[in-house]
Amino acid sequence: MKERIIVVGGYGHVGQMICKELADYYPGKVYAAGRSLVRAEKFSNSTNGKVKPLQLNINEKISPHALDDVKLIIMCLDQTATAFVQLCLEKGIHYVDISAQDSFHSQVEKLQTTASAGHATALLSVGLAPGLTNLLALYANRLMDTLDTVDISIMLGMGDQHGKAAIEWTIDNLGTTYEVIQGGIPTAVVSFTDGKQTDFGTGLGRKIAYRFNFSDQHALPRTLGVPSASTRLCFDSVAVTGLLAWLRASGAFRLLKLKPIQNAVISLFGKSKFGKEMFAVKMDAWGKKGNEDIFIECMIQAKKEAEITAKVATEVAAAVYRSSFPHGIYHIEQLFELEDVLLPIHELVTVEARINGKPLPLPAPKAIVKN
Repeated sequence: MKERIIVVGGYGHVGQMICKELADYYPGKVYAAGRSLVRAEKFSNSTNGKVKPLQLNINEKISPHALDDVKLIIMCLDQTATAFVQLCLEKGIHYVDISAQDSFHSQVEKLQTTASAGHATALLSVGLAPGLTNLLALYANRLMDTLDTVDISIMLGMGDQHGKAAIEWTIDNLGTTYEVIQGGIPTAVVSFTDGKQTDFGTGLGRKIAYRFNFSDQHALPRTLGVPSASTRLCFDSVAVTGLLAWLRASGAFRLLKLKPIQNAVISLFGKSKFGKEMFAVKMDAWGKKGNEDIFIECMIQAKKEAEITAKVATEVAAAVYRSSFPHGIYHIEQLFELEDVLLPIHELVTVEARINGKPLPLPAPKAIVKN
């Protein structure tokens, strides 16, 4: 009988939180996996054995029987190839991925037939952004007859404890060119350009956020059919955001491609505590209800974005583990709704919504029940 849950990258910053919370649901069935057995065992010992250690290198050939009794894989690492995902789906193992690279997501989407044949469910875009941001767009979409445009802005607090991988990903994507869908047409844009004033709500105020290559803006046109979608990023420190924008505009960001300089900046960001511990998400959506123009704003404020990512991933993964979902490849907004993930985080976040400037009641948090 398949019962094991493997969290790949389970001894990392977010992976540890997911392991601990899932182990409360399913003690003795959760394994923290990665290349280093020493690190996995050290983390396992810190949980008094509630989470078990496992050495697993997804970039090497895996024994055909290594995953025989596994029911669910949760992926906390970035990948460029889909061989491991394909192996999971062929063996009928459900798969939840918290990574944020659309180029990888697009490859996984092509495994639809493999997932269906293997009776497996793969879920992408799980976490904060993508994740909560996708569900906010779905929430707006369901209040309209036609959703025309979604603009998402994300503010990260410099006082928060960001995982090294998240910081490295931010630096790697600074100044990159990528495509977004505008008016139904693929359009090339450059990260940290096209700044937009965004109101992040009480205590945070208005800040300039710049285009950034988050995967939610790529998935939403495919899953919700929205003709225009964009995602922007800023930090609570105006000076840090301005510095990054200047580095991009001047071309000096190319120095960050040099490994010694990049490592020094990653270390600085990781240790920095000169900002707030908060993060915020703002979604603006335009569309129509009948003949009426509709403008919906949703704001989320909270502390410790990694913890929110972990809680969303845990709730979704637990639902996939215990419930029956359609087999195939899906993004979070195709199987879940905003109220599904508000229950585990509602005491940690402040959520506000307005429709045409007037307060909009949010859906009540609910437990996920799928049969």
